[in-house]
Amino acid sequence: MDATGGAAVVLAELTRWFGDLVAVDALTFTVERGELFGLVGPDGAGKTTTLRMLAGVLHASAGDARVFGTSVVEDPETVKHDIEYMSQRFGLYADLTVAENIRFYADLYEVPRAARAARLERLYRFSGLEPFRNRLAGQLSGGMKQKLGLSCALIHQPGLLLLDEPTFGVDPISRRDLWLIVHEMVADGVTVIVSTAYMDEAERFDRVALLHEGRLVQLDRPDALRAPLEGRLLAVRTSAGPRLARDAALAHPAVRSATAFGDRLHVVMADAVTGGAALQSALRAAGFEDVRVEAIEPTMEDVFIDRIRGAAPGGAS
Repeated sequence: MDATGGAAVVLAELTRWFGDLVAVDALTFTVERGELFGLVGPDGAGKTTTLRMLAGVLHASAGDARVFGTSVVEDPETVKHDIEYMSQRFGLYADLTVAENIRFYADLYEVPRAARAARLERLYRFSGLEPFRNRLAGQLSGGMKQKLGLSCALIHQPGLLLLDEPTFGVDPISRRDLWLIVHEMVADGVTVIVSTAYMDEAERFDRVALLHEGRLVQLDRPDALRAPLEGRLLAVRTSAGPRLARDAALAHPAVRSATAFGDRLHVVMADAVTGGAALQSALRAAGFEDVRVEAIEPTMEDVFIDRIRGAAPGGAS
């Protein structure tokens, strides 16, 4: 591990293509030590490919990344010593018990015998798996399998933890428990990079990299990402539904964007306070009945859609 301090991970034009498909397009950013960092974006955004390159299991097509000072391009095997990569299909053994799986990974990582008891006790405590230590992994629920996978990944106390959509398909209770485990590891100084397609999870990160089609759209703290939309976002409801009202809303000169969210239309305006009444009048004049307009706080999904629209060719800035 690099003992000189500084950043945990540094990406410099990191790129990966598969044939003509550019999966990751010249990503450049830094992850600080002890940071909980999020790669957020929909399927196909390049999140998993980025993590696999950082883990040294997939070669970069161009560019490089350094993990604790070591190049993933020039020396991927050394990189692997200080990290743990938990993929969506982490290698649990269904015919081994919970305790046997953890013991297997402790042997695999050559965890000293003298250190195992304390680590196991802690992992059992914050994962809640102690009562199930003798249950076969194949008989666990999806959420419990994820917690077991995370426990196996943490048994050797890596400096960097890479988690690829760890809460995908997990029930709400287990999802909460998984985040408690992650936050406890960060509090202990572990650097964690998590990929997720769940926009609401972006609020949990110290900083967020919004990815779209392999490109970095924006990187900042969640509150800083939301700030440009605050005071500009409206929720619009009409009896006709959001999709029919969208074209009418976009015809208003002060409307920057309009996107359907369930039974509502989320509208970004130059000024939601003064523009809301004007938009309501315009929709009523266009024949829409029971028009209700209210200012709302932006979600990370609102932020993502707005940034994608702004980053698109010919999009608003």
